[in-house]
Amino acid sequence: MAAAGPLQGVRVLDFGWAWAGPYGCTLLAFLGAEVIKIEGQKRPDYSRRMSMTTGQTFDNLDQSTVFNDMNLNKESLAVDLSNPKGVTMVKRLVGLSDVVMGNMRPGVMDRLGLGYDDLRRLKPDIIMCWSSAAGSTGPYRGHVGYAPTFALLGGISHLTRYPDSPPTLLSGSIDAASGTTFALAALLALNHRLRTGRGQFVDVSSTEAIAVFSGHAVLEYALNHRVQGPLGNEDEAMAPHNVYPCQDDDTWITIAVATDQEWRALVGALGGPGWAQDPRFAASQGRWLHRQELDRHLEAWTRQRTDHEAMALLQAAGVAAVPSFNNRQIYEDPHTQARGVFTKMRHPAIGERIVMRPPWLLSDTPAAITAPAPLLGQHTAHILRDLLGLTEPAIAELKAEGVVYDPTPPLPD
Repeated sequence: MAAAGPLQGVRVLDFGWAWAGPYGCTLLAFLGAEVIKIEGQKRPDYSRRMSMTTGQTFDNLDQSTVFNDMNLNKESLAVDLSNPKGVTMVKRLVGLSDVVMGNMRPGVMDRLGLGYDDLRRLKPDIIMCWSSAAGSTGPYRGHVGYAPTFALLGGISHLTRYPDSPPTLLSGSIDAASGTTFALAALLALNHRLRTGRGQFVDVSSTEAIAVFSGHAVLEYALNHRVQGPLGNEDEAMAPHNVYPCQDDDTWITIAVATDQEWRALVGALGGPGWAQDPRFAASQGRWLHRQELDRHLEAWTRQRTDHEAMALLQAAGVAAVPSFNNRQIYEDPHTQARGVFTKMRHPAIGERIVMRPPWLLSDTPAAITAPAPLLGQHTAHILRDLLGLTEPAIAELKAEGVVYDPTPPLPD
């Protein structure tokens, strides 16, 4: 099932939950790692049941489109970790694995007997990469968190809001950024083990993973003791730099001008209007100081055109301008089609589903999508038989005791 990528031969046990953790493990699966998702029927990943972002709910644990998007290329072992036999089974898998990953609050794995100290006694070079809201140390270590929390504590919600609005509610993109940091941390640990032969515990704070996007504001406070206010869609130096309404209802275009040359290109694309000759707009500092008036002039121009008409005119002149695309427009855009950003994958319970390809194009070890997300427990028998060497009667006994579960039968197409 694993892609023939640079991580071929690496086995990851994925205890991920919701979006951030599972997405980080999926990135490793794209690179060829064998990722086994450890999950159960008593406390399934809530993304199997619902989508917090869209409000969708699903009829059974295998129908979630959200779960599918976050768990491509994985295998599923359905095991009851409240049963000591289930924990013993997972410990045996640890001895055959390279990385253990998850994103529950600190202490959960220790209480199960699966903390880092327990795992390295089983396999001294094991890597445990764990993500939580604020990491495993410090005053906030026990706090529960999810994407909007990380965005608020990391400062990005404050900086991206409008001056007269509450902090921006950010969710899916924050989980993706946290998950990407999670995957990168695991890759660094694997490279370290290649050089030294030593495993390690990697403590990932999702809040810190998001705080890097506010680094300039942190430095501003550290060096100048100034708390940076919200910027909205503006920039600290560039003007014009904003999102402007277009002719059709709820359509918008972003325009950004960084240099005097780009400003002259913009004026030319607008047809050289008289207001653009105002000496206050001649230099970048003047444009920034009078950016609100500049925005009013640009808005009058964009409202007379569709977003794509404005984009074509401005991009042809060398001005950075792009519409605010909805999901369908992103999918149908000629650029994303030419780059092969999306592909189709058939899931046994969902049917055909459009998914994003891996975000890398690698020449010698291409990343790839090889399978949809697994049904709950889809690979339980394979893992018990082919990895742990259990006999069929032993597997049947574990199922009868409720230690492991058979997969849910897929629904017909």
